[in-house]
Amino acid sequence: MGRTPRPLPVLRLASVGYRFRESLFLLPALIVVGGVLLAEATRSLDRALADRGDPPFTLDMSNNTATWLLSTVAGAMITTAGVVFSLTVVSLQLASSQFSPRVMRSFIRDRLAQVVIGSLVATFVYSVLTLRVVSGPEEETAAPVPVTVAVVLTVVTVLLIVAYLDHLAHGMQVGEVVRRITGEAETVLADVVRRTSAERPAEGAVPRPEPGLTVRATADGWVTQAPADRLLAALPAGATLRLETRVGAYIHEGEPLAHVWPAPERPERVRARVQASVLVGDVRTMQDDVDFALRQLVDIGLRALSPAINDPTTAVEVILRIGSLLRRLLPAELPRPVVAGLDGRRLVRPWELSAAEYVTHGFEQLRQDAAPQHQVVAALARVLRMLVLHVEEAGRTDALPELRRQLRLLLAMVEEDPELHVEDVAHLRAVAEDPVDPADHTARTDAGTPA
Repeated sequence: MGRTPRPLPVLRLASVGYRFRESLFLLPALIVVGGVLLAEATRSLDRALADRGDPPFTLDMSNNTATWLLSTVAGAMITTAGVVFSLTVVSLQLASSQFSPRVMRSFIRDRLAQVVIGSLVATFVYSVLTLRVVSGPEEETAAPVPVTVAVVLTVVTVLLIVAYLDHLAHGMQVGEVVRRITGEAETVLADVVRRTSAERPAEGAVPRPEPGLTVRATADGWVTQAPADRLLAALPAGATLRLETRVGAYIHEGEPLAHVWPAPERPERVRARVQASVLVGDVRTMQDDVDFALRQLVDIGLRALSPAINDPTTAVEVILRIGSLLRRLLPAELPRPVVAGLDGRRLVRPWELSAAEYVTHGFEQLRQDAAPQHQVVAALARVLRMLVLHVEEAGRTDALPELRRQLRLLLAMVEEDPELHVEDVAHLRAVAEDPVDPADHTARTDAGTPA
């Protein structure tokens, strides 16, 4: 395969920024470095103010007392850090077993947890480094600035620990977990829509592949970035690139990554630039992949419907959140199949997910597993019906056939269930065929039904 081209700097920078948010090491390490710098800064400041008397708002204590205080703080901080690490690991284990292994990323990227871990270690390091400042005669007054800052850091860190415990207790609730996933997905969707609106659609039908250059993947992994502007910039004037993958897809080394035609004059240069414009990672991320949010939500719902857990209420909440996400996604402007660039360049993306495919990914597996839980079936019917009415009102009917197919299959499954009473079947059918949006309480009041 030859030397693997390095990703473009802008893609590497975006990837590094995303990994920084999902690292339990990088931000705490920066905070610890800040603790070291703060220790040196307070020591220098104390020396600069030594001839002016005790600075205001500082603590006055002997070297002996300060040494005892700093030693106690250092020992307490490192012990508490171990407890916080244990709590974090336990929360990750619970998230993996109760919800889904893919949900662990939302706990790892928890900014408060990273700040608390970093603050504990930073306060420990600061206290240890400050001990050398108070190493004079026992009865002399200790350096007031470093000691005062140590006390302030201790109080702030203790408050952060209390806030973290409260945050962790709320964060383990399933409602908060699915809300975080949906909220992140909505942010990603907004970014995708913004980039799509800046693209220039190509005129005419989708071009068919022609003989030219085949660009192959140089590594196994998940496609995390494939920006249209970078791919177009990698092409010579007048060339067309057909991307044979999409963000969120897994690709194997040696598989066709893209086709370029007509054959460029400098094929190796074009091949390297195209390969550098598509970032392949070891793990799937939600950096540009809204579908990964659906995957996580569906996993939580399927785990809740499994016989081992049997928690239909969680499945209902997942379905409602999927409905909220699709309510924004289905009317949105999704990436176009053909994009035009400067000087006659074109980018063809035949594998981008359509609105109908998002509906399938969001509801197919949950519908198949929902049969024994009638309240889950009712929630599915209401959400599907709500989405049908919403896309009709928005004038974006691409997903209508798939939404109606899911409703039809859901009703067929209900009618074939021998354990359901005929009145239950009639109720579920009425829910699925209600011409009023389930969330439109005004329409129900106008129709004579209590809101």
